[in-house]
Amino acid sequence: MVSENKFIAKFTVTEAVAVQQLKDALPDILTEAFGSNDVYTLWGVPLDKSSDDERIKVILIKFLRARNMDLPAAKEMLIKMLKWRKEFSADSLLEEEFDLTIFNDSIGLLYKSDKEGHPVTYNFYGGIDQEKVFGNINKFIRWRVQLMEKGVRQIDFVNTDAMLQVHDYNGASIFGRTANTKEATNILIELMQDNYPEFLSSKLFVNVPRLGSLIFKLLRPLLSEATLKKFVVCSNAELNTTLLAFIDKENLPSIYQK
Repeated sequence: MVSENKFIAKFTVTEAVAVQQLKDALPDILTEAFGSNDVYTLWGVPLDKSSDDERIKVILIKFLRARNMDLPAAKEMLIKMLKWRKEFSADSLLEEEFDLTIFNDSIGLLYKSDKEGHPVTYNFYGGIDQEKVFGNINKFIRWRVQLMEKGVRQIDFVNTDAMLQVHDYNGASIFGRTANTKEATNILIELMQDNYPEFLSSKLFVNVPRLGSLIFKLLRPLLSEATLKKFVVCSNAELNTTLLAFIDKENLPSIYQK
């Protein structure tokens, strides 16, 4: 029987078997993560071993693919992620409030979707006050993860299973990063890879300065090859062409409507 969920319908036999095995292990996974096998709802999907909700499998395959279909490694990753969500209070992030004079649309926002229906988040690195934005690293990390959670909540695991990210470096200096900025960036990269596996459809680096390739040389050791394949880097001159290849003009923020 062919699944009605388009993502599951594309599973290989190996993937289908591994996903079922990981699903069967959910009570043990929840017990190890929380000390109880009570059903936990992740991104709007109850992780219930006996549930017929196919969205569970769309989530679980992410952990398996992130660990090259190694079942024990995927199980460990899922357990660690659930423990992190509890310690980080990730489930209450959407209600958390931040200082809007610092954390606002000028440094990042979630705005509409791309041509394939993926939610799109934008991160702006030029013209920001690094002392204010990154002064409290923990506060910045929580705000940035909240932005990620907002995007994930727009993914239904039926029509979409990932999101598009745009990183805009217009006016940014690759030599002027503070120690806090560097530390926050490194923490965030690791946090996203460990706790939001396979959630990236593509990542666009736009308005990259001429020496911007240095940024990617520094970041490359921190990123998996699977992630690097999803990167698209463009200069200021290629901005419109690149954005419009992924996103309809009417779905772009006003900053790109000029």
